[in-house]
Amino acid sequence: MNIRLEQPQDWREVENLTREAFWNVYRPGCTEHYVLNQYRHNPDFIPELDFVMEEDNHIIGHVMFSKAEIILDDGSHFPSWTFGPISIHPDYKRKGYGLRLLNYALEKAREMGIGLLQMEGNIDFYCHAGFDLASKLHIHYHDMPQDEEVPFFLAQELIPNYWGNREGTYCPPQGYFVADENPEAFEAYETTFQKKVKTLQPGQLPQFCQSCGKPLYKNEDCGTNTDGGTNFNYCKDCYADGKILKV
Repeated sequence: MNIRLEQPQDWREVENLTREAFWNVYRPGCTEHYVLNQYRHNPDFIPELDFVMEEDNHIIGHVMFSKAEIILDDGSHFPSWTFGPISIHPDYKRKGYGLRLLNYALEKAREMGIGLLQMEGNIDFYCHAGFDLASKLHIHYHDMPQDEEVPFFLAQELIPNYWGNREGTYCPPQGYFVADENPEAFEAYETTFQKKVKTLQPGQLPQFCQSCGKPLYKNEDCGTNTDGGTNFNYCKDCYADGKILKV
């Protein structure tokens, strides 16, 4: 097993790895590979913390880090950082590779003077790398009430007392929303990969019709596109054959 910095010649392979790792995990299909594709040219991207993991001369894992910030209660901005996507090829998941890659990257981040990380993830996994609920550090999530404990919003001080006794609100870097902001560009990018089937399945983030708000639990609840394919943005009562039925 080898961990090294990502190189330009790795980019396509890593994006395909990321797509395989996230496909249908949190939503039908995924966008994380496009986020990665666009983020490498983002000023928040940290190339010194852009790592791939190899096994038998094949790339099986990847993680990237980004600059971020916390808005303090007095309105000032406090420097912070985040990471992700972190990807492990499906054939190597649940074998300890993800934790080894993350711990390696966290140590390199600490050596660079990065003092505080926030991220969104499953605490049952990330607690093994030292993460805990961000609310315990009085760091709030941007679209939640300040007094609400957000179970997926995690943080860790890499340098003791870097954060101190401050209190503030974390807003994810805008670069993570690139697929939502540029849906046509994302769809064009997605066509350059081998076609895969999108599906709703248990364990994903809740999906709702963008017209009426009805929850979407399975593919049969969704509308249809002009080609007969499933449209995961609308329910069948609001969208059919590529047309809005009601608003």
